[in-house]
Amino acid sequence: MKRCLCFQWLPVPCVALMMSGIGWATPIDDAYLEGYAAGMLKRDFDADFSGIKVRRGVMKVPVGGLSAGDRIAALQMLATIPGVFEVKPVDVAPDPMVEGSAAGDGLRMTKTVDAITYETGSLPIGHLFKPLLADPRWPHFSSAYRNYVGDRINGRNNASVSFGETLPFYRGNVGGTAMQWEVGLQAGVFSEFNLDARSSDLINSDFIVSAYSSGRSGPAGVFLRVYHQSSHLGDEFLLQTQLERVNLSYEGADIRFSWEFPHGLRGYAGGGGIFHKEPKALKTWSTQYGIEFRSPWRFESFALRPIAGIDVRHHEQNGWSADVSLRAGLQVDNVVTYGRTLQFLLEYASGNSPTGQFYKSEVDYVGFGAHYNY
Repeated sequence: MKRCLCFQWLPVPCVALMMSGIGWATPIDDAYLEGYAAGMLKRDFDADFSGIKVRRGVMKVPVGGLSAGDRIAALQMLATIPGVFEVKPVDVAPDPMVEGSAAGDGLRMTKTVDAITYETGSLPIGHLFKPLLADPRWPHFSSAYRNYVGDRINGRNNASVSFGETLPFYRGNVGGTAMQWEVGLQAGVFSEFNLDARSSDLINSDFIVSAYSSGRSGPAGVFLRVYHQSSHLGDEFLLQTQLERVNLSYEGADIRFSWEFPHGLRGYAGGGGIFHKEPKALKTWSTQYGIEFRSPWRFESFALRPIAGIDVRHHEQNGWSADVSLRAGLQVDNVVTYGRTLQFLLEYASGNSPTGQFYKSEVDYVGFGAHYNY
């Protein structure tokens, strides 16, 4: 029977994220960004872009007068400006409600005409497919404290750390359109430590490496990868528990589709299978889906943005029961280096353990941590 989560007092350890290069900066004024972008476009395209509007780092650019090729080049250039969170092209047209009015009376409407466009070329900035907020095995840098409910062989108070990233090698456009594609490498290490042990024993480390390809067209995204995963128990933990080790290792492939809705909502779904697996008894198929919220509004004084996500997985191995992961908190936008974010998140998980060696074990835990994404 699955255990129910009982909220208990959580000890508050000092959780530190050890990394360099995190930039802290005051948000750049929107009016400054409007003038800066208009000047860049005037210089490179010799056109008047005084209609550019920026609100909380989201830039809307009137591109109706540009050719398709110039439009893409302009949007990609604007996406690299420090302080710009998104670039949204709009087409400016007369308001049909006031048709026949005198020209120049300023009554206008705007509509979005193209996808948000990202930088192209080798080693580009950002990702076409945004990281999954609540996926416990999405490679990134993190440090978290977790309190497990119930007696477990590997402790109730654990530290979880991860190291990794999704690295795009090349990004391009499909023909002369705003559709984009990229290829790259995704890799990560996920380790868990028993804080109840005298030397905070390493319990388990999972290693994941994959080659991936992703694409984006408007609000639609896709992420396809072929990957290897292996799981390794810590020496001290293995000596203390005499646990029978499982030589868990396999290759697999999966695909995820996402759709970005208005007001910062995003949904995704997908699935995949494993092959060349050990132990051989491992079953093949799994599915995954979830929903996320990345607030389009932020607290300007501190560049903080509320975020939340829920991720659900079903594995054939575990009888298709639901493994649920929830995370919610605040994102610190680094407005100097485009695309980098630091997140402070509360988390809760219930279901079969995402930790490789314990994939048959049912767990419930709550925790909090820091997460860093490039």
